[in-house]
Formats: sequence, C-alpha cells, structure tokens
Amino acid sequence: MTRPDPFMTPDPQTAEESRITDFARHVGLAGADYTTLHRWSVTDLEGFWGAVWEYFGVDADTPYEQVLAEETMPGARWFTGATLNYVHHALRDLAADRPVIVALDETGAGYQVTGGRLRSLVASVAATLRDLGVGKGDRVVGYLPNTPHAIVAFLAAASLGAVWSVCGQDYAPRAAADRFAQLQPTVLVAADGYLFNGTTHDRRDAALELARALPTLKATLLLDHVGLPWPSRAYPSLVVPWEDAATRTEELRCTPVPFDHPLWVVFSSGTTGLPKGIVHGHGGVLLEHLKTLGLHSDLGPGDRLLWYTTTHWMMWNLVASTLLTGATTCTYDGSPAPFAKPDILWELAARHRVTVFGTSPQYLLGMAKFGIDPSVHDLSSIRVVGCTGSALPASAYPWIRDHVGDRVLPASISGGTDVVSGFAGSAPNTPVWAGELSAPHLGVALAAYDAEGFPVTDRVGELVVTRPMPSMPLYFWNDPDGTRYRDAYFSSYPGVWRHGDWITVTGHGSVIVHGRSDSTLNRNGVRLGSADIHDVVERLPEITEALVIGVEEPDGGYWMPLFVVPAAGVALDDTLREKIRDAVRTGASPRHVPDEILEVPGIPHTRTGKKLEVPVKRLLQGAPVDQVVDPAAVDSPGLIDHFARLGAERRNRPA
Repeated sequence: MTRPDPFMTPDPQTAEESRITDFARHVGLAGADYTTLHRWSVTDLEGFWGAVWEYFGVDADTPYEQVLAEETMPGARWFTGATLNYVHHALRDLAADRPVIVALDETGAGYQVTGGRLRSLVASVAATLRDLGVGKGDRVVGYLPNTPHAIVAFLAAASLGAVWSVCGQDYAPRAAADRFAQLQPTVLVAADGYLFNGTTHDRRDAALELARALPTLKATLLLDHVGLPWPSRAYPSLVVPWEDAATRTEELRCTPVPFDHPLWVVFSSGTTGLPKGIVHGHGGVLLEHLKTLGLHSDLGPGDRLLWYTTTHWMMWNLVASTLLTGATTCTYDGSPAPFAKPDILWELAARHRVTVFGTSPQYLLGMAKFGIDPSVHDLSSIRVVGCTGSALPASAYPWIRDHVGDRVLPASISGGTDVVSGFAGSAPNTPVWAGELSAPHLGVALAAYDAEGFPVTDRVGELVVTRPMPSMPLYFWNDPDGTRYRDAYFSSYPGVWRHGDWITVTGHGSVIVHGRSDSTLNRNGVRLGSADIHDVVERLPEITEALVIGVEEPDGGYWMPLFVVPAAGVALDDTLREKIRDAVRTGASPRHVPDEILEVPGIPHTRTGKKLEVPVKRLLQGAPVDQVVDPAAVDSPGLIDHFARLGAERRNRPA
C-alpha cells in the first residue's frame, strides 16, 4: 500500500527542542526517529520505564528493587519495594509565587492559585481530613465541578494515602451514590452548585441526598462555589465548612506508600449494571502521566494547559496531573459553548496564553458547522490542539490549520479511563495524517488483532495491548478474586488486553480508530452507561422498555437515539417525548439527552434476557445482519431486520 503524504510534518526546531528528543538523547538514541524510540520502549520495558523514572527524577522514600518483577497480565508487578507519594511530585517543582492553577468559567471570570497557595491549601485540608480520622486506605469522595477545590481535595486526600474518587454534579444523586456507596467513604466534599449554559445549577439538595445515601460518612465538607448559602439541615454526619478546612496553617506531610498503593478510583460507565470501580496506583499514574504529559504533550514550566472536561471524565485526572510537569493547569466550570458566548474557550485560551488546548471532536465540528472562527482571538500561544473522546475526523484538520494556526499540531488521542491515559496519539517528532493518530504511545505495545488473535496491518481489528503498562488497573473495587477484571479485558485473548475499540494499524505506523466495539455512550468525551438512561426512562409508567445507542458516524458526528416501547394504549407524542427528555436530563445527565426518541415494536434480547446493545449499534452503522448477530440467538428475531431498516433509513436521509 502506498504511504500517503502526511497532513503535517514535525517542525525541525520544535522537534529538536522537545523533551521527547531530549529523552531520546538521555537513553542513548540521539538522532533516532519516533518509530525507533517506540520500538525500543516496548521491546525493553524495564529499560524504558526505568529511564522515565530517572529522566523525571522520581523521588522514592524507599528505592525500588526491580523495575518489572513479574510481567503477567493481569498482575504485573512494577517497581517492587519502592515507596513514594504522587502528591510530593505534584507539588515539589511549583514556584511559590507563580500561578499553577488558573480557575476559569463560562462567564469569563477567573482567578489564579500560586504554587505557594496551593501547597498551603493542600496542607490545611489534609490536616482537617486527618483530624476527621482519614488515614491510609480510607476513601474520600467529591461531588464537585471542575474547579481548583477538586484538585485541592484530591491532593489532600492522596497526601495521606487515602483513596480519592470524584463525580460531577450533573450526575443525579442516585447515580453518584451508585458509584460512591461501593467505596464506603469516610468523607464527602460537595459544592453548592455549578454553572452551565447561563444557568446556576443549585445542587445543595442533591448534596444532602447524596450524603444520606452514604451511611459510612464521618463528615461532609461543604464549599461555596456559586455563592448559594448552605441552609441549616440535618446532615447524617458532621458538617465542616470548606472555609474552616482550608484556612489552617499547617505543614504538608506526604505519607510514603508502596508503588502500587491505590491513588484513586475512577468508574466505568455502568453499561451493564453498577459502574465498575477501577483502581489505579500512585506509582503507575505518576510514571504514565509524566510520560504522557511530559514527553508526548511536551509540557513543562512556562506552559499552560486548558482542556475542557468534567470531573468524572478521565481527562480531569490528566488536568490535575499537569502539575507533575511544572506547567500551569486551567480548570473550567461551564458549557464549552454557552449560548451567550460560544467561543468563550478560545477567548480564555488567548487571554491566558494557553499553549495546549484540549477538547472533543464534536466541539471542533460544532465550531465549523456554526461558522465560529476562533482566529478573531490572538491564539499565537497555542502550539497543540489536543482532541479525544472519539476519533477526530479528517475534515477537522484543515479547519484547525485555517482557524487556529498553520503551525498548530492537531493531536488526536485515543485512550481510556481503564488506564487513565492514552494508547495512541502524537508527539512533537511525529508526522500527522488527517483522520489518523500518529503512532502508538511510548511504552504501549499496541496492535490490532483479528478474531483469531493474530495481529493485522491495514485491516480493522480489535485494539489490544500485548505487554503491561504501569497504569493498568491494580484491580476493580469489590472484585476480590479478580473475575470481573479478567472478564473485562482478558477473556477474548488470554494474557492480552482487549480494550473494546475497533482500530486499523496502518502500514506507515499510524492508528485509525473506528469507534467503540462495546456500547458505552460517549458524547463529547463524557461517558455514561446506557443503564443509567434505561433506569430513569423505564421508571416512567408510559414506557415498557427502552434502548439507547451511541452511534459514531462516518462524518465524525455522533447520533444518540433512544428507542422506546410505549405501554399499552400509550401514544408516543411530543408531550411524552419531552417528559422522557426531562427524566433523562434530571435523573441521569443533561449531557446525554437523546437526539431522537423513536417508537419501536420491541427491544431485542439474547436468550438469557440481555439487551442486544452492541449488535443494534452495528446495525445502525450499516453492518450486514449476518456479520452482527445470529437471529437464532435472539428472543425476537424479527426485530433485527427492523433495526437494520432504521439504520438504512438514517443513512439515506438527505444531508
């Protein structure tokens, strides 16, 4: 196959001055191209990850005995014997008088937190948590928007060796409790509300409802973010105002923990039941994020990152980890494109001299569709536009060039909450092909496997990782024998991680992502399980059953229809449709209100009663029935043809 011309080639000076080139010199590969460096990184795992440790100067309270003592998947044992703390590394290189967090919101307002101020806040909140009985292994959870408070609470908890988890406030209390109650948390940190699209959303009642759903709480820290007074109500635990928790004069003491001590729990979308709690460790996250942010994103002192995210998306974890590199991170509360000022993110990026701007494909496509031109702002500081959540379509690459800057690197990235990082993306020294990810990330032994478990090139296959990564989950919460963990990633190809994406590894080394091979809803990079929507819709008396599907379309769009079976004698009219939308908006997530609500005669299931979500998704995308499902395995085979016709009708609609 002929190697296509790249859309963009690395700027020689930028590549030469980048940290990844300096790292290559550090490991004795001066002058090597990215392909050579990557090949070494996955061939000599111990050499590579040991070099990352050394290059970034990881401080261990106790030195490690061996980089990779056991390579099995799952169960790899990294940096055995080492003790350290992630928080020490997040705060150690921050200048006391320099802004390290810039807090922004959709109104354009903001404030800055210096390195010295951040350290004082973390020390104060950590002392408060310690006084409340929080120690190593205890859980602290946050019901919070994306503001500096969330980063402070996370760092404070982790400095004690406690385990952190956070959820955005657009989640209903029940959905948040489905996640947090599994952890049996000791302390909840909650805000009074958040901003979105010109509206201040009051979440005081939601915070109280959530606290009442968490019987293990010893205390709740309540913070004022949007200026709503906290009423005197009967909370089920001690209430501590954030102002009291964060204004003490204390010295920060980071508790040394083993390399594989839990740092945080991030949750799966809950597609097939309760969300799975995915546990990552201090050391694995530290090394993976230093590599991803420091080498691939080339972040360091003097840089500023603004990546639109919510606290329950894994990109928030990377936003917080930007501190590891000495760069400044920006938090943002609000809509990415509020009605009043849809280009506010670009305006803020210009005002605050952002160097790495991150978003989703849907955001960029929306800018283009509605004729919004970011170049009216001075975006000369931006050198990278990062994009994740789904594949960035080829049409967006020239748009970035024409409307953001002709020297700006479009960095499409594919990864997952599961490893809280990327599998493939770009780097300052990689070419860029429109519609493709430049290469697998360093240290990621990525391949596309066919159904028989053989690697394929220039053909669609399952995204697999054949050798371990330090940030792979330690385990799933409440999975004592590891059964759910193994079933999630290792049941298809024993000993090999199957992620659930369809990809093509091209002959020129890039990666093309075709979408999820599972049924997670992923709108604008914000993931939600279909079960969360099914639950609220099927509680309506007018609805017998529902099926929501997220469909990645060839033009880069994302179609999310909701199919419903009305109760006997009920008509699906506009009034009922609005009732369903309101139920989803208030009971699940306002980010996941369906694009269309369509009546169907029934929902197809397996013979054991499981909804056929993935097969229906593939039918809507145009896959032939005989390649999707065996009708004999379906409880109502006639429904398969019905959904295939719906998909064909959708694709044949006039543009």
